[in-house]
Amino acid sequence: MRGPARAFLGTFAVLALLVVCACGAGPGGDAATLRVMVPNTPGGGYDTTARTAARVLEETGIASGVQVFNLPGAGGTVGLKRVVDEKGNGELALQMGLGVVGASHAAGAKVSVADTTPIARLIEEAGAVVVREDSPYRTIGALVDAWREDPGRLRVGGGSFAGGPDHLLPMELAQAVGIDPRKVAYVPYDGGGDLLPALLDGRVDVATSGFGEFLDQIRGGRLRVLAVTGERPVGVLPGVPTLRSSGIDLVFENWRGIVAPPGISDTERRRWVDALTELHGSRRWRAELRRHGWTDVFATGRAFETFLARQDAQVAGLVRRLVPE
Repeated sequence: MRGPARAFLGTFAVLALLVVCACGAGPGGDAATLRVMVPNTPGGGYDTTARTAARVLEETGIASGVQVFNLPGAGGTVGLKRVVDEKGNGELALQMGLGVVGASHAAGAKVSVADTTPIARLIEEAGAVVVREDSPYRTIGALVDAWREDPGRLRVGGGSFAGGPDHLLPMELAQAVGIDPRKVAYVPYDGGGDLLPALLDGRVDVATSGFGEFLDQIRGGRLRVLAVTGERPVGVLPGVPTLRSSGIDLVFENWRGIVAPPGISDTERRRWVDALTELHGSRRWRAELRRHGWTDVFATGRAFETFLARQDAQVAGLVRRLVPE
């Protein structure tokens, strides 16, 4: 099922902020300090994309002095509420994506992405089913066979709370292979930075997350990817099959993007979009896309607004169906 889970990118909270920085001075004539909020702990996908975008913006001269900071909590909804509460603040943006959308519905949050100003969707990343190198599960088929025999015994870790992509992925995977999602022993962590040590030290048996969060450990031979969840194999993971090529009818892709507080001016929004467009067109950014295995799905304006509204509605339905009451 492709479902709303198909998706895309984002680290561009940084970008958005940078735009303002590149375009003028703050109050009193001093250069504005642009801040990009990452709504989970350091080391995860949001954090990596935001800090990568900030660095490229600096290196290319598109913007300077961008600050990236972490405000974790409740699957990203603490950060979402903070951004919504910062109405009219043209110096703050939120790095977000499918996880924040899902968490806002699963947690019954009082705010949603519909309350923000959409800026840009930039990247899409396939999920991955990952185990330690010494795991007894050498293929996705072997793991699924063991999972079917005793669904509650296999501890599945993810860097999302209920409603986030790392949670929805194993629920959809379970359903695709004939396992009741309610029997999945899912263990949530607040981002890939917290999930990685849990997988390495054996607190979980398998992780479902974006593969980019584990690339160093995969390349170093400490972790093994059993399958990726996109339409096609991933170039940075040679030899790793997709779920579909392994006989499992499921496609699941995550996305990341950037939103700003409500009530910003048209000029501020245009500056952000212009800066992100410049970033998107840079050779250094294209090099980062290749290095991280990210898929370029750049969209701004009406295209991103429409996508975000559709995702919000689709994910709400998916959460109702797959997240236990």
